[in-house]
Amino acid sequence: MDPLVLVLIVAGAASAFCWITSLITNETSWVDRLWSIVPVVYVWIFAIAALVAGEDATRLIVMAVLVTAWGARLTYNFARKGGYTGMEDYRWAILRARMTRWQFQIFNLLFIVLYQNALLLLISLPAYIAWQHPTAFNGWDAAFAALFAAFLVGETVADQQQWRFHQAKKAAGGTLEPGFLTSGLFAYSRHPNFFFEQAQWWAFYAIGAVALVADGGSWLNWTIVGAALLTLLFIGSTIFTESITASKYPAYAEYQRTTSMLVPLPHRRRTKAPETA
Repeated sequence: MDPLVLVLIVAGAASAFCWITSLITNETSWVDRLWSIVPVVYVWIFAIAALVAGEDATRLIVMAVLVTAWGARLTYNFARKGGYTGMEDYRWAILRARMTRWQFQIFNLLFIVLYQNALLLLISLPAYIAWQHPTAFNGWDAAFAALFAAFLVGETVADQQQWRFHQAKKAAGGTLEPGFLTSGLFAYSRHPNFFFEQAQWWAFYAIGAVALVADGGSWLNWTIVGAALLTLLFIGSTIFTESITASKYPAYAEYQRTTSMLVPLPHRRRTKAPETA
């Protein structure tokens, strides 16, 4: 059986679970709780299928190990912030307040449940390309795997810096000037963890593309849709998140002006204070 069929069945079950539980519990962060888990399952399904078929599964095993490391790190970070204790993403509560109940439920079904679960499936599908083209693991694979690992380290560092800041802010009674993190990696990007998260999936796409190229195909294939849609999701989500942050902290506008939104870049010059007579 084509492993994609099994992956689609699992994806359908995950979507149904997220929708039903959101209706029962009246909170919509169930996709968030599966976010770091289902891609791991999908990629391992392709890897195991290659092993069972007796094909060269080196590339797929490497892909599965990388995604497992990604999932373990993200699950840990989500859990320590209380993600598995019934805490809902604060952004959904804000959107719920701006919509009628039926409008939000349509948004819940179409975007939160179906779109995001489809996206988790799509970002995993470079492994399907690797399964279809079981060529030998090569130097390009190793290079992109190392790049994925480097991005994983970067995201780990960024999340740890953010965690320490929020713990210090909590210890200070909920107020710590300027109200948001501006040091470490956050001195070069307002959301370095978001950048590294997206970058990992572009590297993952590249590993799948290597398999196709080694079999006479092109670097460009249809599974690029996953990484591209993930980037669009992060850009939209980041803009919405920043609109909330800017409304809470007046100093955030200057931080936006001097610091790159996603890609880590050197500081831009700060605005000069107006001269007094």
